[in-house]
Amino acid sequence: MKDELLELLKNADGYISGEEIGEKLKVSRSAVWKEINALREDGYIIDAVTNRGYMLKESADVLNRVEIKNNIPGALIGTNIVCFDEVDSTNEVCKKMASEGLEEGSVIVAECQNGGKGRLGRKWVSQKGDGVWMSILLKPDVNPAGISSITLAAGLAVCFTLRNDFGIQSDIKWPNDILLNNKKICGILTEMSGQIAKVDYVVVGIGINVNIESFPDGIKNTATSLCIETGKKFKRSEIAKNVLKNFDSVYKRFQKDGFKCIKQEYEDMCINIGKRVRVIKHDGSFEATALEVNNNGELVIMKDNGEITTVFSGEVSVRGVY
Repeated sequence: MKDELLELLKNADGYISGEEIGEKLKVSRSAVWKEINALREDGYIIDAVTNRGYMLKESADVLNRVEIKNNIPGALIGTNIVCFDEVDSTNEVCKKMASEGLEEGSVIVAECQNGGKGRLGRKWVSQKGDGVWMSILLKPDVNPAGISSITLAAGLAVCFTLRNDFGIQSDIKWPNDILLNNKKICGILTEMSGQIAKVDYVVVGIGINVNIESFPDGIKNTATSLCIETGKKFKRSEIAKNVLKNFDSVYKRFQKDGFKCIKQEYEDMCINIGKRVRVIKHDGSFEATALEVNNNGELVIMKDNGEITTVFSGEVSVRGVY
């Protein structure tokens, strides 16, 4: 009932009486009072005036369905939000729910992950109140070989959000790291379930460091947060909601025309293009110059001997960035 009450308060034109709330939600006034106090405990500032009722003064920094839901008509991503206080990994929860029939575009959000993970099985620090930890369920009609470029589309949406909605000059490190002042602020992990020629579903996990104030010694030179770089706190729900809005727009274009329709926008934000890179694979590493990202989302590079080839797997490090 708390979400329904919050929606009433947000949509009210001024004060709304406890009696009216009770009638709309079909509960007693004492039940309304109890839920009002629950919202206050979450951090919402709600004014209460005798004979007038309640009015929402300020929203809290919480991740819930009401704060994050994408209400744009015709939206696919973010219209169904499932929130948890703590999970092992939002990707794992999303995959489990996908196998049980969760609808496309659904988003799993958690205040905290105790088993968050990044690429190559690395641990992702995901503490309560510090960031946006969410996973998006997609069911694209594409060949499994084209799934990797969905990760790039998600990265583009995050970068759009930081640049256009919050005025923060972030960059993309191919394929899916978002950098701010040459440090990682967001990671994206895409996982797929499917067959040889058919995709059953794709889970896109997005982790954004928002209000983290410090990092352990092992990663403090390579990781950062919006709070550290700007010196101010952000409402995580606003970050999450805008990412979902932008990803919805980017993903619809991707579905229609593939990665080629967002290729130029991606390259404009990609810090690798024209730079020296180190390509690290299981059998060794070499240096090259990054030329472009092709229509399949692969990084086109020129080796020092002049050979031009593509990188579609393995780790790519950018010299001078990390």
